[in-house]
Amino acid sequence: MKINKTIKRGLLAALVLMVLFFGILIFHIVTAKPAVYESPNLQISRIDFKSNIDSVEAKKICSDLRSINGLTSDSIIVKRNVVVYFHNNKITNSKKVYDQLMAKGHYDAQRYILPANLANKEVCPIDQNSFSYKMAKSINQIFN
Repeated sequence: MKINKTIKRGLLAALVLMVLFFGILIFHIVTAKPAVYESPNLQISRIDFKSNIDSVEAKKICSDLRSINGLTSDSIIVKRNVVVYFHNNKITNSKKVYDQLMAKGHYDAQRYILPANLANKEVCPIDQNSFSYKMAKSINQIFN
């Protein structure tokens, strides 16, 4: 009989703890405010050069771009005749960067402008019809 009472007390204590933790969880979900993220301020831009870029010219272009305020210095990619770079769109924009680069080096290049039909296209790499996407979205909506 003593073992039976001990088991009952243990189960009762476990049940009380589970109800307590469940109550705390519900209270937290109800009172927690959703995270507010600052709007993204990093943008990727591209400049197309008329001729292929050799290694010497690539170094000069990179150093000229790094001297422009608002560019992330570690994110400049030079391939063949294309330069891709990241910039903070709160500080500068692709036109300003292009104008400053052309003033520094007088390069034979043009700024890449995204065609209007691609500008509004969604670029999310996740299949939005997949089960995992819908499940994650549902769970996120519960907590936010």
